[in-house]
Amino acid sequence: MDKRDLLYEGKAKKMYRTSDEEVIWIEYLDQATALNGAMKDEIVGKAELNNQITSKIFNYLNDQGIENHFIKQLSKHEQLVKKLNIIPLEVVVRNVAAGSFSKRLAIPEGQKLPQPIVEFYYKNDQLDDPFINDEHVLFLKVATMAEIAELKEQAKRVNDALVPLFKQIGLQLIDFKLEFGKTSDGTILLGDEISPDTCRLWDLETEAHMDKDVYRRKIGEIVPVYQEVLNRLEKINQ
Repeated sequence: MDKRDLLYEGKAKKMYRTSDEEVIWIEYLDQATALNGAMKDEIVGKAELNNQITSKIFNYLNDQGIENHFIKQLSKHEQLVKKLNIIPLEVVVRNVAAGSFSKRLAIPEGQKLPQPIVEFYYKNDQLDDPFINDEHVLFLKVATMAEIAELKEQAKRVNDALVPLFKQIGLQLIDFKLEFGKTSDGTILLGDEISPDTCRLWDLETEAHMDKDVYRRKIGEIVPVYQEVLNRLEKINQ
């Protein structure tokens, strides 16, 4: 598999074409951003941690029968994935009130929700990724009603798989963001990454933040926190 020209550079990764038109070479970057780029810093070591965590979680999801774009990890900061036409939606699953959900609805952080809530956010940096509903998705022609239902179903399946995984390593999955895309034949697959950048994780015993909130809220350092998450994941099946 040959790495070819740069296809896209985002906030936290670069994507390259390969000798296979259906495969993308991803290089993770030592970059931390928050608040849609209002906060931005280079953090040495973050790239390899996110890549390794994401690789382990995608492999786990594959083992659970949840197909996704991940093919294999190439190095500590690189991986191969299936090429997807990304659907411009952030699909957020919430198990516990926190972050913007708490602010928007005046619900105390930490309040457990009676059932998981799935939300859509329109991926558009200029609009600050606004919260939208199903009717907005249809109006914007981002997805059909059937695709909306599938996105919600897949998101809930991912949640059902991740909650016990994180519980096994002493973490509570508060909420998380997913992105999906379509393969060349139109199949909807889970894409992007699953890491402390995209998940809100609290330690089950101390309720310490084990995710990007340590950077976003300026309450800690990313690298030791992400390293601890990776260390715990690596102890599974040892």
